[in-house]
Amino acid sequence: MKINPLLLFGVFLIGISSVEAQEKTSLTLDEAVKMAWEKSNEVSLANTKVNTKKYELQEVKNNQYPDLKISGQYQRLTRASIDLHNNNDQASAEPMASPDRAMIGMANLSLPLFAGFKIQNSIKAYDNLYEAESAYAAKTKEDVALRVITYYTALYKAQKTLDLLNENQKQAKQRVTDFTELEKNGIIPRNDLLKSQLMVSKTQLSIDEANNNINNINFYLTTLLKLDPRVKLQVNEADFFNLKTSNAPTSDVSALENRKDLEAIRFQQKASEANIKIAKSAYYPTLALLGGYTALDLKDFITVKYAMNFGIGLSYDISAFYKNSAHVKEAESRALEAKSTEAIMTDRIKIEVQKSIEDYDLAINQSVVYDEALQQATENYRLVKDKFDNGLSDTNDLVEADVENLGAKINTAVSKANIIQKYYELLSVSGQLSQSFNLSKI
Repeated sequence: MKINPLLLFGVFLIGISSVEAQEKTSLTLDEAVKMAWEKSNEVSLANTKVNTKKYELQEVKNNQYPDLKISGQYQRLTRASIDLHNNNDQASAEPMASPDRAMIGMANLSLPLFAGFKIQNSIKAYDNLYEAESAYAAKTKEDVALRVITYYTALYKAQKTLDLLNENQKQAKQRVTDFTELEKNGIIPRNDLLKSQLMVSKTQLSIDEANNNINNINFYLTTLLKLDPRVKLQVNEADFFNLKTSNAPTSDVSALENRKDLEAIRFQQKASEANIKIAKSAYYPTLALLGGYTALDLKDFITVKYAMNFGIGLSYDISAFYKNSAHVKEAESRALEAKSTEAIMTDRIKIEVQKSIEDYDLAINQSVVYDEALQQATENYRLVKDKFDNGLSDTNDLVEADVENLGAKINTAVSKANIIQKYYELLSVSGQLSQSFNLSKI
């Protein structure tokens, strides 16, 4: 039977695509965080908001510059009746020709000299709002980084668990093979063989669950990093064992100095204080320097050139004395809101830091205990295995010791990742997470 070579080529391409789709891509934690900063929608939106505040600030600054307006008109006129009177209010004896067109050109200049300090305080207010938005953008980057770290460590835990389960499954299957021969020879009862087979089934269920966790976490992380969901990410174990955590914060001092969300609230409070001064500016008069130029031409009738003017304009809203008080009180109330918000956030940050310190210390202590438990479980399994081989222990003891040894291995591996995750969480609540990934290089 002849086989179509095109069909073989298509099958070959499909096979290559499947292999490529299943290839694992190694990704360090540092690379993942920086990739998220570059591609995250949240970071992009935060940067756009910063640019918006920057343009708003520039728009307010433009108010301190003079306004220059130029206008011109060209009009066709109907034949109007025009009477010119002399000084004695007597009509001219001869009728005047009516102009049929008019051209007018004007240029006006206005420079604010004093507006009750409104312009200067408006610049201060928007400058602080710009700084607040910049601080919020920095906080967004830290939040995105922490999400990447959470997914990354979760992926490591799931992958490490799967590796240990697969290793244990090989031993469990080998045990089934050995027990099958022993059961055939009547050395062990069939019940022992069934127990070993049940161990294989239970381990397989755990493997399936671990694979499901890996697939879900991998999808979350690739979506966050804007990668093809078919890409299988492989974490770098060096990120969990080579990281120096000796500089972990031990108090809330750093958090109160470096937290970007608290910094943003402080800038907003400064802006609200400037808004109070802006509201009070209505109690003052406004003073402006004025200047202008006018040119007029009524054909065959009158021509005006070089009509320049300059002077000072003064305006004063008397009604502001009883109308503006509510606006001032509103601004003062918003300033009190900002101050209260800062106090509330300060207390919340202290609580977050204390909890993170406790969680980090707990993760370290648990890791020490898990290391000891692993040594104990390994030695216990060795002893039980020797007893079983010598007929001094039954299958229940062997399976139980095997399960405890597997659990100890998984707990030990997961505890190392927990330390790193809690360390980064502590850096996050202390406002030092971005510095650990060299944000200035982004």
